[in-house]
Order: sequence, then structure tokens, then C-alpha cells
Amino acid sequence: MIQKKRTIPLKILILEVLLRRLPLSDPRRPQITEELSKRKAGFKGEQSLDFYFSKLDEKKIMIFHDLNLPDGDYNSQIDTLILSLEFALIIEIKNMTGKLVFDSENDQFFQIIDGKEKGYTDPIAQSERHRDYIKNLLTIHNFPPVPVDYLVVVSNPYSILEFRKSSIELKQRVCKADSFLKRFKFFENSYSTNILDTKDLRKLSRLLLKMNTPPTNFILKKYGIQKHELLIGVHCPYCFYLPLKREKRKWFCPSCNTISIDAHIHTLQDYFLVMDSKITNKQFRDFIHIPSIDTSKRLLQSAPLSHFGKNRHVMYYPTNLPWINK
Repeated sequence: MIQKKRTIPLKILILEVLLRRLPLSDPRRPQITEELSKRKAGFKGEQSLDFYFSKLDEKKIMIFHDLNLPDGDYNSQIDTLILSLEFALIIEIKNMTGKLVFDSENDQFFQIIDGKEKGYTDPIAQSERHRDYIKNLLTIHNFPPVPVDYLVVVSNPYSILEFRKSSIELKQRVCKADSFLKRFKFFENSYSTNILDTKDLRKLSRLLLKMNTPPTNFILKKYGIQKHELLIGVHCPYCFYLPLKREKRKWFCPSCNTISIDAHIHTLQDYFLVMDSKITNKQFRDFIHIPSIDTSKRLLQSAPLSHFGKNRHVMYYPTNLPWINK
């Protein structure tokens, strides 16, 4: 059963917000643009594996896509996590071309295209860190010690894998997409004893979904961005110009001359992705440049938000992100 569906990854959405709301002259934009491009390619690779995930017996497993779990000042982002009564499997997905070299002797991973080598973060080391994180999480929350393993899946069918000084155990944890089902069967056969029960699975699922949060602070810190540097206002959902003008209960874009009824909905998602996980009427008014308390209240209530508190102390918050998918 899919517990967390695949949507556009939160890191992609946050990077897009930064490019919308950083001044065009900001020197960090090229780095952010490059990371965004890589993550979009990675997301395309993740989507290509959905066919194989659909072949698994959903009655026996729980599937979580794009988990963002807090780890101190860092973020543990897991492409896909599969839970069963017998084991947990972390899946790291790479959508890369050329020859991909796993060099165990030097603990490095690099790509060779047209004779040129380029190094990348080692997906084996990354998967092992995620494995240790999940193991520690299970211990902290008093779950039975279910085995946690990992599998690196290369989704590009034209890439070539090369292993240098690698053990059989490591090679079993790396495969191309078309071998995924066979490798998953290997893990099922390796871990055949029930460690968790259905109650444990449900409890663990609730914990993971509750912990899943936008990795905003991690990304802002990575690029040295302060929130006050980001431009405010309602952005155009078509050309991304900001700020839009509010005229006759509609949003007008002076750049592309389009009119939108719900552009504030897109802007609210921007706010929750990069500013805060909740918002008051006053914070909303300040962010979208409107003076009317009543108008602000009406716009907030038109959005897919929950709320708590009374009168001027009401706080609005999203029950899920993203609520706008493309």
C-alpha cells in the first residue's frame, strides 16, 4: 500500500521558489539553477520506476516516496522507503548516463562520458547513512529491531555499471531498473522472519508521515540565504512575475496581462515552503501586500488549509504539501 504518493519532490519545489523570489542579480542563482536541473532529472528517473513498484504485492508492504526527515541541522531525504513485517528497504535512485563507476577501494563514485571523469556523492555511502538514520529512529521510538537494508537503482537504461574492488554483497545492492523486481525478491528471501506486526507498521507509518517536513532550513543554510532576502508578494502562476496587483477581487499581472482568481493559492504554497509552516492573517496581509483584514480572511479560508485558535490569534496551516502539483 502506498502511504506517501510520489509528487514533485519538496526540494524541487523549494528551489523553484528560491528562483522566483531571489533578485535576478543574486549571485547564488546559477548554483540553484544547476541543482534544480539535476533534481528534475532525478525525479524523472524516480517516476520511471513506478512501473516496477506497481508489480509489488501492496498487501504485504508500505511504500513511502520522497521522505524528508529532519536530522539535526541536516535533512535525510530518502527517494523511496519500503516497509514490511520482515524488513525495511531504502531505495536510492540514480538517473545518470555514461559509465558509472563504483570504486570501493577508494570509497568513491564517478561518471565517465566521452573519456571525461566527474565525481559525485557516493550513493552507497549515502544509502548507508540513511540506513543508520532509520535504524536509530526505530531504536529511539522503541520499535522492534527490524533489519534495514538498501538498494541503489540506476534508472537510465543506457548507462553502464562498473565495479572496482567491490564485494559480492555490494554488487547485490546495486542494479539497473529492469532488475529491480529480481533484487527485491533477493531481500524478501534474505529476511523471511516477521519482526514487526501490523500494529507496529501502522504506528511507524504515522511517525514517518508526521516527521516528513519541508527541508527549508537545510536548503537555505546550504546557500546562505536569509528569509528577509526573498521577495514577497503574489506571483503570477503563468510568467512568475511579482508582485501582482489586486483589482476587483482578481489578481492582474502587468507583465503578461493575465488575470487570475486564485494566484494567492500558489503564493501561499511558496510561503509554507520557504517561510514558515503556519501563517496568521497579519502575516498573510504583509506577504501579499493587501491592507484589508476581511479580504485576507476570505482568501485564507478559500485555500486548502486547516486552522486553530480564535479571532486575531487564528493560525492557518496546510495539512499536506505540495497541494499544487504540475
